Amino acid sequence: MGRARKSFRFVATRADLTRACCRASLSGMTTPDLIGKKALVCGASQGIGEATARLLAARGAQVILLARNTEKLQAVLSSLPGSGHSLIKADLQNLEDLRTHVIPQIEKAAPVIIINNSGGPKGGPLMEAGVDEFEFALRGHVLAAHLILKASVPAMKAQGFGRVVNVISTSVKTPLANLGVSNTIRGAMASWAKTMANELGVMGITVNNVLPGYTRTLRFETLRTNAAAKTGVGEDQVEKQWKASIPVCRIGEPQEIAEAIVFLASPAASYISGVNLPVDGGRTPSL
Repeated sequence: MGRARKSFRFVATRADLTRACCRASLSGMTTPDLIGKKALVCGASQGIGEATARLLAARGAQVILLARNTEKLQAVLSSLPGSGHSLIKADLQNLEDLRTHVIPQIEKAAPVIIINNSGGPKGGPLMEAGVDEFEFALRGHVLAAHLILKASVPAMKAQGFGRVVNVISTSVKTPLANLGVSNTIRGAMASWAKTMANELGVMGITVNNVLPGYTRTLRFETLRTNAAAKTGVGEDQVEKQWKASIPVCRIGEPQEIAEAIVFLASPAASYISGVNLPVDGGRTPSL
């Protein structure tokens, strides 16, 4: 006679599992493989930038936080593990201030890991966008990233090690509806990155792009609110529809995006360069 099998009831929610996986990932990867490396994280005051800064610090890097809000930067700085971290207040759209005040600080700090992460342009159809919207977005993404990288390459070249990771969008692979300016600028950023990867690889510098899908950040909340207003349905319904378009059926967490970014910034990723990596739960339809 066979023994009766015990039955187990699954009670954990998908959100519970998501948080548990994030905590396990952050606590399980304890190897300090970035000790002695300086990392500049743009947009480090919140969201994906903040999560990335915390993970870089946990892996041993000395992190330079960059964003516009000093108060938020100070709060993140005071809570980072390790020591030797610092902050730079900067508005990436202000190229004159970037050249005059920010770039000299970056040159002095000599980071060898650069995380380019800037807020996305406002949504809307491409035909409704003004030229000024393109100019504004181009300054804060491509032009600012170019200035920062040029200031950092000498230190990377001297160490024979450099990592550039650009946080952009899955629109690089599939343009997204009602994000006309963003689609355009993100595409330009991806092309800039691929060109830089080809030029700098001989120096031991890799350049890659991480393409977040729906991720629970302030940007996500803004897009959800706008979508609800445009379609006339509730925000909960909008989010439900978005989740249904994702094979893993949930919204990502900033820590999950940070894991991909920090891997590409690590010595382990030395043979990966010039790629666009979607971190989107499988939502991007292209290969």
